[in-house]
Amino acid sequence: MSDETSHALRRSPLDRAHRSLGAKMVPFGGWEMPLSYAEGTLAEHNECRHGAVAFDVSHLGTVRVEGSRAFELLQQVFTNDLSRIEPGRAQYTHLLDPDDGSVLDDIIVWWRSPEVFDVMPNASNTERVTGALEGTAGVRVEDVTESRAIVAIQGPDARGRLASVHAVAATVGRFCVAGFEWNGAECVVAGTGYTGEDGVECAIPAEHAERFWEAVLEAGVKPAGLGARDTLRLEAALPLHGHELGPGITPLQAGLGWVVSWDKGDFRGRAPLLAEKERGVRRRLRALVTEGRRPPRADQAVLRNGEVVGIVTSGNFSPVLGHGIALAFVPPDVEVGDELAVDVRGTPLSARVVKPPFVTKH
Repeated sequence: MSDETSHALRRSPLDRAHRSLGAKMVPFGGWEMPLSYAEGTLAEHNECRHGAVAFDVSHLGTVRVEGSRAFELLQQVFTNDLSRIEPGRAQYTHLLDPDDGSVLDDIIVWWRSPEVFDVMPNASNTERVTGALEGTAGVRVEDVTESRAIVAIQGPDARGRLASVHAVAATVGRFCVAGFEWNGAECVVAGTGYTGEDGVECAIPAEHAERFWEAVLEAGVKPAGLGARDTLRLEAALPLHGHELGPGITPLQAGLGWVVSWDKGDFRGRAPLLAEKERGVRRRLRALVTEGRRPPRADQAVLRNGEVVGIVTSGNFSPVLGHGIALAFVPPDVEVGDELAVDVRGTPLSARVVKPPFVTKH
């Protein structure tokens, strides 16, 4: 990486802490973030499945949306229906392209108080999401990403170990949101994550983030990087923007129709998505398992009876299962149990369609 490229990358408030732990730093979504620490991705993955790890996910955006018309605005811009939840809850939703209904970003909304929402876009999409929300009278939209760090504590022991740091942060319910005070700082916690395991995500003011991170590690939580986060989310069959979601990929193709509320009224991208629903999707996302330790990889062709019928969007070796796993777009008539193959550098690798997730929560 050139000095110019390195200089252009944004850094987390926890950057110094990562480097002191010997983290391998890599560019990701315009940020320089830890890929792994001394013990490596496999150890970090297994620790999340059986213990507790902490991820720095400060590269995710936070767009504060507040005002008397904030709820109305979010209803009009995003696919899901906020009236299904209430303040103190979180919701997964999509921002669609108004022309073709494809997913410009997938987002978590933290509903903090009646007129205050924290919209959490993916790393490289914060500006796009902010632009889609701006311009409504009675609503203030502000990118507050730089003001905080986000620490995700995940794993079956996450809450037990976090309890010694802060009891409220450790007990927030799944997809619930709560404020808490730590070391004199006003913080926010949500029962969300991206690993398939139980856990929480904590938003900590930037100036207090390093000490909070240290306290979490002192409680017995191990640091983990983006490498383990990706293998964990793939075992849980969770979509990654730029792979299972993105330009040209709609929620219906990705098997995420439940994120779309058809009866809440109009929303951005509804018309083209409804047209696709009525005519039927041309492809759908399926979960594949392969034989042996050689993993399928993104962009490899999926074969049926020797003919190319689809493409792998994400693929890797599953540390828990001990063989390859993949997500792939295939024709809509492909069903669970069907036998396919993945073209791995010219060699067909046998694959079978399974029902996701690949690994269930411990």
